[in-house]
Amino acid sequence: MREILDAQRESFMAALPEPLSIRKDRLKRASAMIRDHAERFCDALSEDFGHRSREQSMITDIGGSIAPINHALEMLDKWAKPEKRGVQFPLGLLGAKAWVEYQPKGVIGVIAPWNFPVNLVMSPLAGVFAAGNRAMVKTSEYTPVTAALFEEIAARYFDPTELAFVSGGPEVGKAFAELPFDHLLFTGATGIGRHILHAAADNLTPVTLELGGKSPVIVGKGADVTQVGERVAVGKMLNAGQICLAPDYVLVPSEQESAVVDELKSAASAMYPTLLANPDYTSIVNDRHYQRLNDWIEDARSKGAQIDVVNPANEDFGSTNSRKMPLHIVRNVTDDMTLMQEEIFGPVLPVRRYDGIDGAIAEVNRRDRPLGLYYFGKDGDERRRVLDRTISGGVTLDDVIFHVSMEDLPFGGVGPSGMGSYHGLDGFRTFSHAKAVFQQSKLDVAKLAGLKPPYGAATRKAVARQIGG
Repeated sequence: MREILDAQRESFMAALPEPLSIRKDRLKRASAMIRDHAERFCDALSEDFGHRSREQSMITDIGGSIAPINHALEMLDKWAKPEKRGVQFPLGLLGAKAWVEYQPKGVIGVIAPWNFPVNLVMSPLAGVFAAGNRAMVKTSEYTPVTAALFEEIAARYFDPTELAFVSGGPEVGKAFAELPFDHLLFTGATGIGRHILHAAADNLTPVTLELGGKSPVIVGKGADVTQVGERVAVGKMLNAGQICLAPDYVLVPSEQESAVVDELKSAASAMYPTLLANPDYTSIVNDRHYQRLNDWIEDARSKGAQIDVVNPANEDFGSTNSRKMPLHIVRNVTDDMTLMQEEIFGPVLPVRRYDGIDGAIAEVNRRDRPLGLYYFGKDGDERRRVLDRTISGGVTLDDVIFHVSMEDLPFGGVGPSGMGSYHGLDGFRTFSHAKAVFQQSKLDVAKLAGLKPPYGAATRKAVARQIGG
């Protein structure tokens, strides 16, 4: 891995400045790599998961990979322009100039997760390549077939000094994070993110962490409960809930709890009238995660939770090893249940009652700051209060998850849900160095401003102007 990094850095330095034409060519090749092998990627994803909806993979991992690349291609000329900045009086009048140039950083390390193992490689690469960098990608050991496909086909589209893939388990991941990259992006669990930050610290490698957390849904005043049920169910059951932005728990006014639960059941049943043989519904990725989810459900049940299993066809999930799991709606949850302490990452949805919007806000604020927050409601003052009084990575109003798909919005967390952001312009800038450039006037400014000894009246006048008063 160190040899790959050294070769990429040497090639990068030799090529500076990296022309926009080369950057656009890399973006086009990245798009072609996914488009040309879309069917194989869908096959690989399904093999890795046990079963993964083909149409879902086309939306989230194929279309969802090409869209940010196309956006970068469209916007790159605008993003890369030097940005004029102001010059303090009187230097601007005397001919001085200041501007910012966005320079590529060099070699970017990308550590990708298993839940969207194509999209969460390619979406960062849109910003990485647009900014003029080279990239090394560490794929997840939980999706080895997809990882092997990347390694097989990447060399057909990229020289290894432009883009290289490495795979392996935790030891490889640790060694990868310890490499002296010019920037490192990690997407994954908060606990692993702490280790990544430690590993990068010795090299003072700047790090962007895209983590997760318990993203809440707040059902507010005037919310259309049918809409809430449909949209939350879509977001929770996409990829079988294995999404860092999946709605993790729902806060409902006490008097609306039953209605919201009924609408969730109705929407889930309409979308997935059957589950076991349904090609639209994805499996839990592996036995460990499947067992973890079942253990957490049993923990909640043993502590008094009411659990509604949405199984419209009354299928026997115990007689199969498919790892498909129906939506479990969990009521009467308490803080001592594991479901309310950890990010769920599966089709399990706690529902909690609240009285008054400040109660819901307090519930959110006593937990770690989430990656996403979702508010449904028609009361503008209440919506504004939720936006002002909570802190989250991003917000979707009257739906869930969708802010992540807006290429012109920054995507990132805050605190335990992440650090830094990317997507669109924000990704271009994350993977660029904003170089400050100042061009001095031809005049002897130091003398005019009293900065050059011997100090005297001009110096005193300059200091008085600086400190005011």
